[in-house]
Amino acid sequence: MSKQGLDMTTGNPFRLLIVYSFPILLGSLFQQLYNMCDTIIVGRYLGPDALAAVGNTGPMNFLVFGFLYGMTSGFAVITAQRFGAHDEEGLKKSVAMNVVLNAATGIVITAISCALTMPLLRAIHTPESIIGWSFDYIFTCYAGILCIILYNGCACVLRAVGDSKTPVYFLVFSSALNIALDIIFIASFGLGVFGAALATVISQGVSGILSLIWIIVKYPMLRVSARHFRTDWRFASRHLSIGMNMGFQFSITAIGTIVVEGALNNFGATKIAAFTAAQKVEQLVTVVAGVMGVTIANFGGQNLGAGRVDRIKEGVTKGIIISVAFAVLAAVLAMVFNEQLVSLFLDKGKVDATSWEELRAASWEYLNLTTVFYPMLFVIFIYRNVLQSIGRGFWPLMGGVFELVARSAAAFILPAVIGYAGICLSEPLAWASAAIPLAIAYYIIIARIGRSFRM
Repeated sequence: MSKQGLDMTTGNPFRLLIVYSFPILLGSLFQQLYNMCDTIIVGRYLGPDALAAVGNTGPMNFLVFGFLYGMTSGFAVITAQRFGAHDEEGLKKSVAMNVVLNAATGIVITAISCALTMPLLRAIHTPESIIGWSFDYIFTCYAGILCIILYNGCACVLRAVGDSKTPVYFLVFSSALNIALDIIFIASFGLGVFGAALATVISQGVSGILSLIWIIVKYPMLRVSARHFRTDWRFASRHLSIGMNMGFQFSITAIGTIVVEGALNNFGATKIAAFTAAQKVEQLVTVVAGVMGVTIANFGGQNLGAGRVDRIKEGVTKGIIISVAFAVLAAVLAMVFNEQLVSLFLDKGKVDATSWEELRAASWEYLNLTTVFYPMLFVIFIYRNVLQSIGRGFWPLMGGVFELVARSAAAFILPAVIGYAGICLSEPLAWASAAIPLAIAYYIIIARIGRSFRM
């Protein structure tokens, strides 16, 4: 089969992981730029209350868009396996199945999400002072779900066949477009947080369209015809099983963050803004964690298709080494440059000295309590994604359940004992609760698979 992507079933795993992950890292940084631009421009142009309004929607954003990201990634797992097995007909059928399932689920999720926007905002006790802005922002994002799915679906298919570079090119362009539209919609047109959300939706839509055109023009092996759309319920079931599993895994985690947000909202808009800024810093410095997760998922999928369990084990070991090294670097960056990074999202001149000191202290407290646990956060992505890529979705799903229980319990219990610090500690407790069982599950399962391939 003629290939234009990267075949990860041969060659040095360490080098392949680095080569494959670097473009994804750039793409993830630009993805962070999307979110950062919204947050920076909202925080600096509209003030802390507007920042709190956007930050308040973070768990709701993660609930839906985390599900969509997991779902589209899951649908592409079989695509990676068929590519690794050199099965071009199976590859085309998998791409066609991606198209059908992404479109159908996207329409359903858009309708449900838009209908539940205000009830969810009420359920997490959103302060009345910011609930209008929160609704404008997240409802607009939900209305653009199909734009998000279009880009994610195309990007996941491209990565499944080893092309981690092309999605980045489109993200670079659309990130620049997003920044320009943010400034135009907020600073020039006065559209407020609605303008920030609209800019993101438009930019993602552009990325998706460009990615789709690229696939059609440049990848003959991914072009599908009518026969590839013929109903194969067993094949559809396999895609749905992996996709829904990965999607629900993210959503279960997101439910925990919604519980945390509900507890956080009791501390007022200033603490919400500080928590939001600190988590944006965390998302920026820990971006490599998600990158290595995507990389190991496609590495594992291709090598399972090729029957190379030995390479999967070697790739996971190398991936953990890379991830832990970056986790330490991320912790150092977050601690050393805490105030400078937080200042990206908040304009000191827009608040009084007392409020600024409270914002700075609360953001510092969050990072001070969480950074030491970054290695656990990073390895979660390795174990979770490799288990998904080899068709063992139960334990990644349970990892999400463990996170939900730990995060929710901490949010309910700890704030009454130690106040705001309890909200902060809910995150590392959740990471530890997922990382340990996922690691145990991976080593048991990979040993069993290795024995079955030798038989």
